Amino acid sequence: MDQKSMTADKVRPAKQGRVRKWIDEGRDPATARWQAALEDMLDVFMPLLEPGKLVPVHPLNDADLPVFLAAMEIIDLSPGLPAVFLPPAIAEKVVPPESLKPIARIAAGRASYKIFIARPGENQRILCAEISEEADKPGVEIFQSGALLGTYDYKNQKDCLDQLTKIIRVHLWDREKWTRDDYRRYTVNWFEKVMDLHKGSVCVEKAFSFFHSPTLIKADRIDALFLLILEIIEKRLHDVDDPLNRAIAAIGTGNGEADAAARSSRLTDLLDQAVFELLTLIKDCDLFAFDTMTNRESDQFNRESARIVRKLAGMMQS
Repeated sequence: MDQKSMTADKVRPAKQGRVRKWIDEGRDPATARWQAALEDMLDVFMPLLEPGKLVPVHPLNDADLPVFLAAMEIIDLSPGLPAVFLPPAIAEKVVPPESLKPIARIAAGRASYKIFIARPGENQRILCAEISEEADKPGVEIFQSGALLGTYDYKNQKDCLDQLTKIIRVHLWDREKWTRDDYRRYTVNWFEKVMDLHKGSVCVEKAFSFFHSPTLIKADRIDALFLLILEIIEKRLHDVDDPLNRAIAAIGTGNGEADAAARSSRLTDLLDQAVFELLTLIKDCDLFAFDTMTNRESDQFNRESARIVRKLAGMMQS
């Protein structure tokens, strides 16, 4: 997409009827066209996105990566929200029309970093955030049905990021009744960020995480701990590019009982190591109070640790 196609000057035909409807309902024409242009852009990126995760849609360079990681640590999404991180290579081309100059936020030629988050539905709501430290006023706009619902201005990047999750939870979060799968995806998405950042400070709404609130899935804290580990390793085993998957594939094949026993032992060792590494990360990030386990919980811990290794090994051998 070139710069012109990313402004409100050009809206795809599929959106033009909606824009006319919004204008007929009294919406500001420039705002209505700008929301439609943002929706067009999100439509282009949607195949690259995984709802519930902030996804960069352009390769990040050394200057971009710290900004993305800071945003990833603080931005907390319910599992149905697609979110886009735009580094300067793309963000500098996303320019509001002159009539919406007050929401431009950053001067031409400066390194712009934008985030777009959508709440899908018949009346889609879109959050647009400029988080660059070079912005004149970092901040957020929220659009729905061709109208500007709200705008938030901040003095600097840190203040903007600090408040961004609060804004997301108020305006975008899905607070309808969640399913077990919703809790599962939300918790796994959170923990994958912990793995990427190796930080226990990753933002999470504990009341929606089965790891923090095991009663959501009718479990206790030991069950929840190992369910999370099981979910993470199962996901890795379905990723052909994951190092664990590649290591298991490299075990190879052979004939005879001795070869089968050796392969089984190697598989168990690899899976046991994967479980150990996740437990170590959880301890390093101070996410679980291991020192408060009762004797009963310690016995349960040992049983569950062995059980999930057997379960995973059985999956790989079936």
